Amino acid sequence: MGKRDHRHNQKESLEEKYGQKAIREARLEAWENPEKERDYTISLTIPEFTCLCPRSGFPDFATFQINYIPDQKIVELKSLKLYINTYRNIPISHEAATNKVLDDLVRLLDPRWIEVSADFNVRGNIKSVITATFSRTDG
Repeated sequence: MGKRDHRHNQKESLEEKYGQKAIREARLEAWENPEKERDYTISLTIPEFTCLCPRSGFPDFATFQINYIPDQKIVELKSLKLYINTYRNIPISHEAATNKVLDDLVRLLDPRWIEVSADFNVRGNIKSVITATFSRTDG
């Protein structure tokens, strides 16, 4: 009976859960900025970022801080949450992850200004904080 239960549980664990499906299908989305004429800052903190170290395969954990001054569009928050979760099984360096998040948000939003900072947990006695910035120049 124990083996049978184990196989049943193993089969259930292999089935894709609704959250896994949502992450697999994740796409960043934008909304219209309700205050297009005003400069204001949107600050978002994402404390549960994970990815894999491209050398060791060990997990890396970070808190991402996104600050931006929108123009015509703002990021839809649920889509951002799911997008961030797509990194959890991706082997990517701290620097590449931070810059890719910045590039994807710039491409989606075309903000007036944006800064993405990733504060990674200590690993091997070294703490890294990566900050990438984009500023649109008009004219």
